Amino acid sequence: MNKERLLLGISVLAILAYVSPFFFLGEDVHVRIHDHLDSNVIWYKTLIESGKTFAPSSAEIAVMMNGLPRGSLDTQFSLYVLLFYLFKPLTVLTINELFMRFIAFFGMYVFLTSYVLKKETTSSIVIAAGSALAFSLLPFWPFGGASIAGIPLALYAFLNIRGRKSSWKDWLIISLLPFYSSFVLSFIFFLGLMGVLWLVDWIRSKRANWCFFFSIAWMSALFLVKQYRLVTGVLLEQGFTDHRVEFSRGYNTFSRTLGLFQENFLTAHTHSYSLHDTIIIYVVLVALLLLVVGKLTRKIFTGEALAYSKQEKALPLLLLLAALFSFWYALWYWEGFRVLKNTIEITNTFNFGRFHLLNAVIWYILFALALTVINRTVKRSIWLIALLIAGQLFVVSYENFEWKYARAGMPTYGEFYAEEQFAEIRDYIGRPPEDYRIVSIGMYPAVAHFNGFYSLDMYVTMYPLSYKHQFREIIEGELAKNEKMENYYDTWGSRVYVFTDELGKEYLYTKDKHASVEDLDFGTEAFKKMGGDYVLSAVEIKNAADNNLKLLQVFENDNSAWRIYLYEAE
Repeated sequence: MNKERLLLGISVLAILAYVSPFFFLGEDVHVRIHDHLDSNVIWYKTLIESGKTFAPSSAEIAVMMNGLPRGSLDTQFSLYVLLFYLFKPLTVLTINELFMRFIAFFGMYVFLTSYVLKKETTSSIVIAAGSALAFSLLPFWPFGGASIAGIPLALYAFLNIRGRKSSWKDWLIISLLPFYSSFVLSFIFFLGLMGVLWLVDWIRSKRANWCFFFSIAWMSALFLVKQYRLVTGVLLEQGFTDHRVEFSRGYNTFSRTLGLFQENFLTAHTHSYSLHDTIIIYVVLVALLLLVVGKLTRKIFTGEALAYSKQEKALPLLLLLAALFSFWYALWYWEGFRVLKNTIEITNTFNFGRFHLLNAVIWYILFALALTVINRTVKRSIWLIALLIAGQLFVVSYENFEWKYARAGMPTYGEFYAEEQFAEIRDYIGRPPEDYRIVSIGMYPAVAHFNGFYSLDMYVTMYPLSYKHQFREIIEGELAKNEKMENYYDTWGSRVYVFTDELGKEYLYTKDKHASVEDLDFGTEAFKKMGGDYVLSAVEIKNAADNNLKLLQVFENDNSAWRIYLYEAE
């Protein structure tokens, strides 16, 4: 017990150290930009500031895209809405990091010690704590919350209910997790697997475990209640045609599909990085080899039957499951599915290939199982196990958000949003922000939007198709120059940006890059028709006059990542 407390205490300190850049650096901290600062932060901040958190889904939020429907943003029942209401965005990001990592650590630890390893020996506790800590320090997608980080905790609670040994704590767990996680990202697939497990149990025992069934139904119902705007929008229509009906990305040849399968199986996905390719996968393969060789050798020399424990059987089965999930993910984008996606609308607008996001959990269960096999097979292997755990901890720590994005030369939180600089721009324009509309070039529209500008461009996962077509008139000249860019917008279109052929799909032209656009084809008349007045560009537009754009001023600030060229549409 003392050793366990010591290891748990060390793990807690390690998590605090991992998150410490938020405490010590403040706005000078480096954090993820993609699917984070460029979108989610803005969506919640905008929702709170609009005063329409509880408004009908048809209500319009004027500050974004000329009146984005309220139903396009998250439900008011999300924990993130409460956090953004109570705290400033940077504080929310700090709290979120702590929540995710402690849920991930303690969830994985109690699951491993209850259903995989048991707390029989010191080595078992070391393996459980080390595997759980490594899992908790993964670069989780920040606004996934407990979508991946909370899966082990949910699995622990469901298995307790399934085994008829649950307590109020297990029901509390499955009742609270829906409000801090995403149904469509991961839990719809996890709950589907729980449903399969319930069905298998029923078939095997010929007795239905209705308590287990109810727990699955209860959590599913809570997710649906939380996402009632999405549910009612799908069932009763949402008052507009969603731009997602034009989704048609992801038609790969079968050879490319196999390559995507290999890529995902070995390196995972941006929303669920598992960092298993450096150490864990080799530890698992070695453990499998030790199992097979050890059993065969014993049979040859002693004549014993090849008997495997549940833990030993789980090792190859879980590895196969991870491979199947990755293959299904790759297959979902295969051109052979074109007919299905063109025929059944929901298969085109919803990604049924996301089972692979659960692989991050599977790999760390595999890691614990593999270390247990090595511990049982190799004499006096505790130091080898400690070394392997330390190695994996180094791998995940090396991907710490501060070190990772600082190494990549990314701007800090404060440099990215550049509040002082954009206050200067607002003051220079001298008009109430609600009286004019802007777009951005060479930088994420989220930057201007964060600073109170009413923007025509934005990254949104659901908005009216009619707006997509209207905005296209502004950028159609540039799209015509670049087939890949045109395909990106027309077959996906969630990034409603002013794309340019010269800059490509790059939105981080900071002042140190000294870039420019030589030949912009900008639909100024279409821009003005949508209420557009100003263009905020992170690069100089050499032929601005040809597009009836007048350069008003260039803004620089020592605390900003940007050099902003302010153009007015004439």
